[in-house]
Amino acid sequence: MEFDFIEEKDKFLMLGYGLLAFVAVVGGLLLLLDVVPAWFARRREAQLVAVSASGAPLPRRRKPREGVFALFFLLPTLLLLTVGLVVPAIRTTMLSFMDAGSNDWVGLRNYGWMFSEDSIVRVLLNTLVWVLLVPLVATAFGLIYAVMVDKARFEAVAKSLIFLPMAISFVGASIIWKFVYAYRGDGQEQIGLLNQIVVSLGGEPKQWLLESPLNTLLLIVIMVWIQAGFAMVVLSAAIKAIPADIVEAARLDGVTPWQMFWQITMPSIRPALIVVVVTLSIATLKVFDIVRTATNGNYDTSVIANEMYNQAFRYGQNGQGSALAVFLFILVVPIVIYQIRNLRQQRKG
Repeated sequence: MEFDFIEEKDKFLMLGYGLLAFVAVVGGLLLLLDVVPAWFARRREAQLVAVSASGAPLPRRRKPREGVFALFFLLPTLLLLTVGLVVPAIRTTMLSFMDAGSNDWVGLRNYGWMFSEDSIVRVLLNTLVWVLLVPLVATAFGLIYAVMVDKARFEAVAKSLIFLPMAISFVGASIIWKFVYAYRGDGQEQIGLLNQIVVSLGGEPKQWLLESPLNTLLLIVIMVWIQAGFAMVVLSAAIKAIPADIVEAARLDGVTPWQMFWQITMPSIRPALIVVVVTLSIATLKVFDIVRTATNGNYDTSVIANEMYNQAFRYGQNGQGSALAVFLFILVVPIVIYQIRNLRQQRKG
């Protein structure tokens, strides 16, 4: 197969534009954060040399304000956030009040559709189930892991194995678990681990991902499997941070392991528990990859993020897709505000 550069020139042209844009952005940041401050420093040094040579008294330099320097260093981040987050958020909010073609204003009709359409109500209920189960179950398993492997003989190895799923992408984990749930007809050899276990116990194989609402719970298992390692690492660090004198005093008082867990460990790691639950809640609200890869949102398994994609990019309903995106944003904001307030209270305390 011969390569024709002329036919592929458009692709190379787009690649060149991308490289030029990358060089321009990186070069602009370097100019902003390195060259400009260096230029001001050299200018100040030259002024001091000139004043010293003339014998005049050195001019007083005004004390720089910390806010000016903070704004200077935050400017690139603020610019990127404005372009990548604020402007799209405003644009999406506007589109949520428009029709499918983003031509005419329809008011709150898209939001009314969201709560009146049976299929979308099912999507909202699925999302609620995800948000209720994933943070609690993943945190519970993470806490159990953290307590069980704490100061164990092979603690490092155990933690590495438990944390390993975090290194796998959601798409990769979903493909792995699709093989676990795989189904073959009666009389055929089952390649899915779950169906093979059922058959070995004398049961009948099932198409697990086609049965609602069981399929949603099975997808939640994937998320819990991935996130339990994150919860374990955070909570394990919090457990190790408990002062040793408190633990020793409790043991001298004769507390049982169960009392030690509920009266010493749990109150001490409460801030870490809140952080884990909040972080997992936000991640669960935005879940998309697992549903998209495992079932494509079919068989009553769709969630808000997946339905938002379908409405906007598959069905051409820009207004309805944007309404779902805004609703998802509204659900995330209170959790973020709560976490910020909680962190501020911890700093004051």
